[in-house]
Amino acid sequence: MLEETVFWPNGSLTGEGLWHQASGDTGAVICHPHPQMGGSMHNNVVETVRDEMIAAGCSTLRFNFRGVGESTGHYDEGRGEKQDLLSACTFAKSRGVEKIFLVGYSFGAWICCRLLKDRPRVASFVLLISPPVRYFEFEWKGLENTVEHMICGDQDMFCDIAALKEKAELIGAKLTVLRGVDHFYFGQEDRLTEHLRRYISEKKA
Repeated sequence: MLEETVFWPNGSLTGEGLWHQASGDTGAVICHPHPQMGGSMHNNVVETVRDEMIAAGCSTLRFNFRGVGESTGHYDEGRGEKQDLLSACTFAKSRGVEKIFLVGYSFGAWICCRLLKDRPRVASFVLLISPPVRYFEFEWKGLENTVEHMICGDQDMFCDIAALKEKAELIGAKLTVLRGVDHFYFGQEDRLTEHLRRYISEKKA
């Protein structure tokens, strides 16, 4: 698969990503896990999402939050990272994407929710993978009819499954719980692939 390294203006900073151009008007913007815990766009879950999106005929943008790789700036505890995500979505739209799949994994899921509170129409479809509700405070009120689907493993030490089920019902999102899977999906990527494929095909139909 062909990806090109791309850069774009992000206020006074510069964002870095890897872009795959498809022929249609649908694309995915994929958010990586915690920058201070080794998270980057070169992550097994991020790459699994990219692979399935490309297989479905979507353009893809995986990118580094500020202070990671060649994205300039410093970690900003979720404040600046929200702007990073908005700038990434703006870049995708500048490349012809009209319908965005917004996918956030772990820390990236938290940033997606923070942006959606302010920009509920920034994406056409929203998927959260393993939102770390035990680690970050998620503000779910106001996310009704924005987040459609969440996927989490039942062995995830950063996610309270009971609490997540309650929040999924609150905002009208579907929750898929994968048995025997932890937060990191190492060696379990195929389990995630199965559900990603189904989710993408349903939304693109």
